[in-house]
Formats: sequence, structure tokens, C-alpha cells
Amino acid sequence: MTRPAGSPAVLAPCAAHEVSSRGRRHAEPPPAYRGEFQRDRDRIVHSTAFRRLMYKTQVFVNHEGDLYRTRLTHSLEVAQIARSVARALGLNEALVEAISLAHDLGHTPFGHAGQDALNACMREYGGFEHNLQSLRVVDELEHKYADFPGLNLTFETREGILKHCSAKNARELGELGRRFLERSQPSLEAQLVDLADAIAYNNHDVDDGYRAGLLSIEGLRSQALFARGHDAVAARYPGLEDRRFIYEIIRRMIDRVVTDLIETSRARIEAAAPGSIDDVRGAAGPLVALSDAVQQEHQALKRYLFRNLYQHERVQAMTQNAGHMLEQLFDAYLRDPGEMPDEFAVPAEAGDRRQRARTVADYVAGMTDRFAIAEHARLTDG
Repeated sequence: MTRPAGSPAVLAPCAAHEVSSRGRRHAEPPPAYRGEFQRDRDRIVHSTAFRRLMYKTQVFVNHEGDLYRTRLTHSLEVAQIARSVARALGLNEALVEAISLAHDLGHTPFGHAGQDALNACMREYGGFEHNLQSLRVVDELEHKYADFPGLNLTFETREGILKHCSAKNARELGELGRRFLERSQPSLEAQLVDLADAIAYNNHDVDDGYRAGLLSIEGLRSQALFARGHDAVAARYPGLEDRRFIYEIIRRMIDRVVTDLIETSRARIEAAAPGSIDDVRGAAGPLVALSDAVQQEHQALKRYLFRNLYQHERVQAMTQNAGHMLEQLFDAYLRDPGEMPDEFAVPAEAGDRRQRARTVADYVAGMTDRFAIAEHARLTDG
């Protein structure tokens, strides 16, 4: 059998193989010089939604500073971690990269504050969840191709994008939603990106929080992951200046977690011995995982960041202001959909209110931080 163009040279039997892909929603001729998952990756990179991630908040609102992570840089860091692990485990790197780069395409401006505000606005219209919105972006909202809406990605990439889903929404998604109803597992590549996402934001939020002056080395030393790296760096590089000192610590934190992820996952996969991706889907639980000890350290750091960074009064002031801004934008567009561009505008008398609300949510969710700020000023006179 000829190996598809662009596929990794050696894939584990239980990895996602392009020859056994469940395909695309709309049939297309195969690509000539790249694999199907590479085609997905390329379509994501060229999408409008991907470019907008450059100006969407991770923790700090975009205009707070040029050096803080954005949704774009976060997605690139997720892809870097996930590809390294995929290569070590014999998984499909192209698929892992596609999922990583697409997983936050549906995120609102202003980070989780924006998501919470938009979910509150949409409560009586079916709610809002950025994970499902990312799928909506690639399936419907991107307008680039004459033959189909969205990006027409493969089932496997779409499966990896949809990490969580309610039973109600799963019933409306057909084959893609079945695993949430049957409690089966996604591909190993999808499992990997989910963990790489958590590893990336835990560690880069330490870096950004320290850069912003909201986290201190003394406080962070209460966390086992940080303390271990701190002591190793202090012993090897006495007197190292702060910027390189903190970076060397974070390097070691990431190395510990990623090494553990590779070793633990390899052992779990070998023990389960799945012969195909279908065996992975039928497993009793995830096969890509951290060890109990490292998972505990990872979760402890996550809780520390929640208390000391995400709930910090400065961050809370930013997020509360951002939340109010999005609520006011939503209300303004719902009252007068004509304020939106032609491709989103819905006449106030047309369709039901639920559909108009979803259209408004699509428009608001796609905004960058700075565009949302400018629109809010325009619609509210400042």
C-alpha cells in the first residue's frame, strides 16, 4: 500500500491513519502533494478566524502589553508540545497540529470572561460554549470555498476540536456527537491535544503572571512543580537575572510534565495494546494521561493560578469590564441587527428571536479584543 503524501513515516497501529479516515462532510478529490490532515492544517492557518486569534485575550487583555500570550501564541505552543509527544508515541503529527491550531477558533474576545458573558446572554437561546463554537466556525462560519460552507475538515480533526459536549447538543451532531452519548473515547491525537492545551496554559500563565508582577517567585515556590525547577536552576546558575531565571524554571517544569506524559501514555498504550483507532475508541478510558503524582502537581498549580492570578483584583477588574462590554454589544446588536455587517445582519422582523440571537453570538464571538472595544465605543458613545 502506498503511503499517503505527507503522512509520518512510521505510525503506531492505533494512531489515526489517513487511509482509514471517516472523511469529510462534503466529498473532495484527494490532495496531490500533501496528506488529508495536512490539508486541514493548511486550511486552518489560512482561515480568518485563525488570524483573529492574534488579537484575542489569553489572560491579559490584548492592549495590556505586547509580550503577553494571545490565543494565537497559545495555540502555537499547544501545537509544539503536542507534536513533540505525538512523534515520541508514533501518533499522527499532522492531525495533532491541525487540532491544536483549531481548538480555540471559537473563543470570544476577552478570554473566559467573554465566554461567560456571552453564555449568560445566550442562556434562553441555547447557551454559548467556545468548544462548540470552534466547531461551528470550521463547519459553517468560514466563507472561503465555492463548493461548501466552512473549511470542510476531516472527521478526525473535527472530533479533536470538540472536546466537550452536552447530551442535548451531541444528539444534534450525528456521528460526531455519538461518543458523548455512548461514552466512548476520541482518537489518541485528540486526547493528546486536550492535555497539551492544559500543560501549555498552566506554564505560560506562570510566565505571564510573573511578567505582570501578579505572581512572585516566593509564592510560586509553594508549588512542587515550580519549587523543583527553582532549586535546580538556583543551584546550577547562582546569581542568574530574573528573566532568564524564570524561563529556565519554566523549561524544567514543562520538561517534567511532558516527559511524564510520554512515559505514562506509552505504558498505558502498551498495556491496552489497541490494534487500531477503533480499539482506542472502545477503551474504557483515556490512554493518553499523566501519572497520578504529576497529575496532582499539575492540578495543584492550576488551583494556585486560579486563586492568585485569575482571581487577582487586577485581572478581575479587567474581566468584569470586558464582560459588561460584551453584554452591551450583544444587547445592541439583538435590538438592531442592522448594526452588523451584511453577512451577519438579520432584519428584526425576520426569523425567530433564537436564530437572531445565535447570529449575534456568532458575530460577537468572532471579534478581536480591540475591535470589540471600538464597536462598544461606537454603539454606546464611549
